[in-house]
Amino acid sequence: MLSTELGRSGCPVTGLSFGAAGIGNLYRAVPEETAAAAVDAAWDAGVRYFDTAPHYGLGLSERRLGAALRDRPRDGFTLSTKVGRILEPVERHGDGAADGLADDLAHGFATPATHRRRWDFSADGVRRSIEDSLGRLGLDRIDIVYLHDPDDHGEQAFREAYPALERLRAEGTVRAIGAGMNQAGMLTRFLRDTDADVVLCAGRFTLLDQRAAQQLLPLAAARGRSVVIGGVFNSGLLADPKPGAAYDYRPADARVLERALRVKAVTERHGVPLRAAALAFPFRHPAVASVLVGACSPYEIEDAAAMLAVPVPEELWTELEEEGLVQPV
Repeated sequence: MLSTELGRSGCPVTGLSFGAAGIGNLYRAVPEETAAAAVDAAWDAGVRYFDTAPHYGLGLSERRLGAALRDRPRDGFTLSTKVGRILEPVERHGDGAADGLADDLAHGFATPATHRRRWDFSADGVRRSIEDSLGRLGLDRIDIVYLHDPDDHGEQAFREAYPALERLRAEGTVRAIGAGMNQAGMLTRFLRDTDADVVLCAGRFTLLDQRAAQQLLPLAAARGRSVVIGGVFNSGLLADPKPGAAYDYRPADARVLERALRVKAVTERHGVPLRAAALAFPFRHPAVASVLVGACSPYEIEDAAAMLAVPVPEELWTELEEEGLVQPV
């Protein structure tokens, strides 16, 4: 599988990367053996970039990913995690319940609520978060660290957390730094106002939402920075557009569903599955280094690798542009 380096960091990533939220029991419980098999399948498919976060399953994703990668050559893969949420144990009651909460589904994860998340974008919080993550991962280092969802903590993130990441990069503790968010606006500010190597932009450069193309991607290209694109299926709608399918973490409305079905009709006229077009679309911009796909089973990551290998004719993109379904890149 082709790989490239992030910005000027020298840190390599494969074109397809593994998003480990799913093996942190996102929305539903995933057996240990299935989670391990998903990582194995990604490795067998040539994936060498793996992304996780403390937020995912209250640390479960980090523990599972670290265990699945521990016996692999450490110089053979790139690992990213995120900072901004500290996990703190909650008080245990006599009945074993954690503050009366049976699970963490309020945050989207089918895991016991043994910890609570505390937002912390201080310099000390960054270092503590990385130390905690290394303990859960059981690995000797983390290659890339992203500030995770600093939407409501922007000033502290820029004033305290980001400079802490720069110091860690200068010390050689991490190789590349940046921010990961579900928006393009603040990520554009990171590229404009900092020396970040990479940003992870979820859901904002897809067949249904191209907001990242307005400022973020042109700025990244102009400054020699890299962008990792996540959420290419927009929560599922671009994988299988049908009534009840999710779009941006909620049921898609009729207007968005109709647009997705129009896109699907175009891709199928060219003999290309919609999933393949959704995965290929971000690579039309030169600033995009990798597409991050969440997977919780071997089938999902095997399918993503197979879909990414499907040739997409230029005529497909031309027709989508002519139909007004995507913006020219």
